[in-house]
Amino acid sequence: MHPEQGSPFDVIIIGAGFAGLYGVHRAARAGLTVLGLEAGADVGGTWFWNRYPGARCDVESVDYSYSFDEELQQSWTWTERFAAQPEILAYINHVAERFDLKRHYRFGQRVVAAHFDDAAALWTLRTETGDEFRAQFVVFATGCLSAPIKPTLPGIETFAGDELFTAQWPEEGYAFEGKRVGVIGTGSSGIQVSPIIARAARSLTVFQRSANFSVPVPNRPWTEEEQARIRATYRERREKSYYAGAATPHASLTTKALELSPQERERAMEERWNGGGVLFNKVFPDQNSDLAANELVREFAVAKIRAKIDDQSVADDLIPYDHPIGTKRICTDSGYYEMFNRKNVSLVNLRRKPIEAVTPTGIRTAERFIELDTLVYATGFDAMTGALLRIDLQGAHGARLRDTWADGPITYLGFGIPGFPNMFSINSVGTPSVMANMVLHSEQQLDWVLALVQHCRAKGIRTAQAREDAAIKWTDHLLEVAEGTLFVKANSWYMGANIEGKKRVFMPYIGGFGNYRRYCDEERDNGYPNFELTA
Repeated sequence: MHPEQGSPFDVIIIGAGFAGLYGVHRAARAGLTVLGLEAGADVGGTWFWNRYPGARCDVESVDYSYSFDEELQQSWTWTERFAAQPEILAYINHVAERFDLKRHYRFGQRVVAAHFDDAAALWTLRTETGDEFRAQFVVFATGCLSAPIKPTLPGIETFAGDELFTAQWPEEGYAFEGKRVGVIGTGSSGIQVSPIIARAARSLTVFQRSANFSVPVPNRPWTEEEQARIRATYRERREKSYYAGAATPHASLTTKALELSPQERERAMEERWNGGGVLFNKVFPDQNSDLAANELVREFAVAKIRAKIDDQSVADDLIPYDHPIGTKRICTDSGYYEMFNRKNVSLVNLRRKPIEAVTPTGIRTAERFIELDTLVYATGFDAMTGALLRIDLQGAHGARLRDTWADGPITYLGFGIPGFPNMFSINSVGTPSVMANMVLHSEQQLDWVLALVQHCRAKGIRTAQAREDAAIKWTDHLLEVAEGTLFVKANSWYMGANIEGKKRVFMPYIGGFGNYRRYCDEERDNGYPNFELTA
């Protein structure tokens, strides 16, 4: 539904990934005038941009899907246990077409500014094309991993070969055959794409700044019997997930690691390792809070990694020693460690042999010169806050988000930011976000935000904004919960440590999706006491 030319929308939602699409659907169903703005040429969000070979979700496909419509749930068939990017993008397009969501969107519209007009109580959004749009409420479903980083290396602008970003992969693909390829970055995307490049390229050099733990993904097709069982028990599966720690039906054991016998621990770790995905990060209930328990899990993983690699000096470089296992997101792979047994693959440990310069024909390290035809940047994102801070965001009385967050991000429940009325951020700082199944998380968040929007409109409320004292209290709680874990011991992107000059603070809520959801339920059920609602 669109308002007449010139009149403001009730809601503008920025982003066309899982969260944005659901928000548009939910708003339209509620009878609100809604506009979706998307920088890309089509729907998909993360799965539109990250088209690199090997891109795959680390949550089981049957869980990484919408739960709001039973017919959709029953009619879609996932072919694999862990779906790859093409299938996930096909699913998102199917949903957009099934519910006629694209008609609400303007594509190719990257938002560069959003300013709040105090007198009119309206937001004005401006895009790169110079177009402007107005709304009473604005929802940023811009993603927590959507602001890619290009490394700042001396001479990088002189490279004369092909440059590719895993986060902005060309839709037409890329032929690696016969090419000398360098991959910079060994996070999730670098670990997923490298084995595929290695099989095609003349040579592959992996440039590793920080080693990461990765667990093999035991992917396979779902059998017809499994699919029938999943459909028959979907409701029960979802109910287990709605208030679960990670918004999936899987949970840790209930017994602490050191309370089990060595044989019981070994069996439990073997089962979770073989289960794949991120399940290995939750074998024991205390592995992310007790260093002794974590070390048991780490030793198990190290032994598994060493067994895959022929040259143990290479294994020494590939095994992380600077953080407890799981405190940086555990990656998932298909043959990553085994890849280093290939004759055409080499590893450069940038801790020992830093890059001195990029030249037109390759990379010079402290030890040697490596000739390259292609550079692949798998260098990650300015996570959690980057997408918002790259926008000129001005709230009430001209308050700038960059100034408000100068000493670290502050939110109430992740949705609301003091000084920014009628503006909500989804899957952002202060929410479980990347610590939980993002699809169910998105549904929960958009349901909550749009319930507040409807409450405001029904009660004649012009503005709603988080109270500053509530935001301070929530942010303090967020940090207190994090301090009770091992996560704060790692220089991870959870902490903003991958961005020079960024305030080091643990950004997701790590108290569990179920607990977070209960806080949100309480706020809603009590009439939003921690929001300033002004008529």
